[in-house]
Amino acid sequence: MEANTTGSASPPDPPQDQLGNIMPEYIAALLRAVGILLGYGRHLRATVQHRAAAPTFPAIAACFGTANLATIIAHLNRGIMRAIALQNMLLARAETGRDINIVTRRTRTDEAPPAPTDPQPEQPAAQPAVPKAPKRPSLPPGSGDPELFMPTLEELERQVRRRAVGRTIADICSDLAVVPGFCTPAFWNGLFEIMHYFGGSVETVMREKTRRQQAFIQEQDKKLGSTLDWLHLKRDEIRQVLGFFIGEPPVDPFAAVATGPP
Repeated sequence: MEANTTGSASPPDPPQDQLGNIMPEYIAALLRAVGILLGYGRHLRATVQHRAAAPTFPAIAACFGTANLATIIAHLNRGIMRAIALQNMLLARAETGRDINIVTRRTRTDEAPPAPTDPQPEQPAAQPAVPKAPKRPSLPPGSGDPELFMPTLEELERQVRRRAVGRTIADICSDLAVVPGFCTPAFWNGLFEIMHYFGGSVETVMREKTRRQQAFIQEQDKKLGSTLDWLHLKRDEIRQVLGFFIGEPPVDPFAAVATGPP
């Protein structure tokens, strides 16, 4: 990097798309986050069967709510496809030069004031009722379970275009079982801000984390010899389980052991 005339370093060049156009600011940040999530999902999918044989696997399985590999892999597959769909949408929007807008959240001051208690003037005669629009057909049972119903990439792309970006990020986090303890502080803070400012809900992600943890405990209670040791892992122990924190380059802990010094 060349220095400028004042002796200080020149600012980094703004991110660009494949055609060399300057990438909109928010889209560039979103693409970085999606790329990290996508890399983690693919890495975990490639190593999960090996990890399942390790005694520390419950620390990962608890975040999915089950140790059933078929269920875990189904969620990983959907999360990976959802991330690809979001990535495709963001790249397509960047080509138009339009950024993603921050979602304005409603506050108490935005809500309508309470109805007055004073007597109201006589109302005009009731008008004929306007027929209600037909309800959308309900989704079939099990449509939210990727093990029973796996959407196509095209279906997820249509869904991503209709939803707030923050909501899709929250869905990806749930599918890939991304929780604060698995992330670097900086990356989790970034995800928190994305969900908060772009229409997602961190509370939903954390409620799902708690629900899955309880479901996993109930599943493990039925197995002889199961323990809750995974609940008490320290942060450096979690790093050993994953091999890295999300936000860092993926590392396979088993490969690192196999190729380490004798």
